[in-house]
Amino acid sequence: MNRAGRFEPRGGADTASMNPKELLLYAAAQCAGQTAAAIMKRERLTPKSFEISVTGELSTETLQAESIFTCFHVVYNVACAGEADCAKASRALELTHDKYCGLVQMLGRIAPVSREIAVVNMAPAKV
Repeated sequence: MNRAGRFEPRGGADTASMNPKELLLYAAAQCAGQTAAAIMKRERLTPKSFEISVTGELSTETLQAESIFTCFHVVYNVACAGEADCAKASRALELTHDKYCGLVQMLGRIAPVSREIAVVNMAPAKV
């Protein structure tokens, strides 16, 4: 998520140059990101950083018109300012993935969707 609270493709890629299968993955990341951000906002949580990546495995070695996705994997990476925020972020991401993100739910009807959630506490350690 950038400073304006928007999610952008890694490396500043332009969506106009993406093929339709890449756009589907990008749309799923956007949906999950916006859903999680809304849940976090309701919980009065502003993460220090928030990244999402969505990948999919195709049925063919190379991209072809007849290629279909056989599985998807979503990775959520969030850095928070304290333990309480980490707990809120974890819960928001679980709700996003399991219940509230319509595109992730739709992908699950196409092929299995696995997830990886990494929430890091950026608060200085108490000595």
